[in-house]
Amino acid sequence: MQYTAGTGRTAAALATVLAAAALMTGCTPTGDGGGAAAPSAPTASSRPAEPTATGGDKGGTTSGGSTGGASPSGSPTGGTSSGGGSSSGGSGGVTKKPCTVDDIKVSEGHQADVRPSGTGTGAAIVSVTNTSKSPCKVYGYPTVAAAGNGSPEKNKPLATTHTGPDAADLVLAPGARAWTKLTFVQVQGEADGYCASGATPGSYPTVVIGVLGAGKHQIAMDDGVFAFCDDKVTVTAWSSAKPS
Repeated sequence: MQYTAGTGRTAAALATVLAAAALMTGCTPTGDGGGAAAPSAPTASSRPAEPTATGGDKGGTTSGGSTGGASPSGSPTGGTSSGGGSSSGGSGGVTKKPCTVDDIKVSEGHQADVRPSGTGTGAAIVSVTNTSKSPCKVYGYPTVAAAGNGSPEKNKPLATTHTGPDAADLVLAPGARAWTKLTFVQVQGEADGYCASGATPGSYPTVVIGVLGAGKHQIAMDDGVFAFCDDKVTVTAWSSAKPS
């Protein structure tokens, strides 16, 4: 009986020890071997993302905002403007078509009010008129030749000197005119006269006016003949202003 009672006490003590060990096993961290691990601090990747601004002082955009601001390089990204259309190179639609021989008519010469003193022609005003139905341009200086016997095929080109403002393209609307002034070496004296150079004065019923790109045109004076010395002439460029 004494043995049995001791055995019972021993079994009861062993059961108590085992229960305590089991309890301790359930409450102690076990690391990688299982069991519950202590909660860890949240990592950066597990935090909720915060809205960020990509513009700021750079004039950019915020998330969910407009995309029409400046790119990181500072250049606009919201599209480009054509500037309201393109220009035609500053010409304003003005024609650059030169007048042709069929587009114009050259007037008779008219003795200029302002001319060298003497008894010959001295100076003559000549105009060119656009007789076509569309604008065209004249440019440069005219050429002048004395027409022998009134025939343009037997003409004598005159030595030409340019004077006045530089030549420029001059656009003539239909019916518009451009002008030039021809100044000759004047004849002196009465009757047949004489030339200061000692040469014999020339007298021609017509001269031939050359218009660049628009052919050659035989003209007469509206009163008298062309009389001059030394086969020389000074000419102005074609101009919209009538010379005196």
